Amino acid sequence: MPAKDTNTVADLWAPDGTAAFPFAAGTSPRPLRGREEVRTYLPHCPEPMDLQEVAALTLRPTDHTDTVVVEWTAVGRTVATSRPYRLDHTVVLTGRDGLIAPFRDHRSPLSAAAAAGGLTALIDSVEIDSVDGKGA
Repeated sequence: MPAKDTNTVADLWAPDGTAAFPFAAGTSPRPLRGREEVRTYLPHCPEPMDLQEVAALTLRPTDHTDTVVVEWTAVGRTVATSRPYRLDHTVVLTGRDGLIAPFRDHRSPLSAAAAAGGLTALIDSVEIDSVDGKGA
């Protein structure tokens, strides 16, 4: 992702692999189903946040041989403001045949929105969802 080669990243997904964001709210990403939805989503990731480095990466094995917990820290610049950001992620990743099947990114939507310069938009979208009865 620091190289912005989103097609190569999407190719890591199984054709029916998923990407989920369990703490998503408002304008946060919704679950992606299949490699092609991941491929469509990924090119928009660098728009709000210019990821420049993975500053920390820790792999934690689980009781399931095909699943690992990945803790990583993204460091870069917010495109809208040019201000630096640091965003921690905890991902539960399951592999199948050498490809990503389920991928669950447990990042904070508030931290991600702040890093992207869109905290106000996130809060507004959550408030609109609450008024519409859709919830967050």
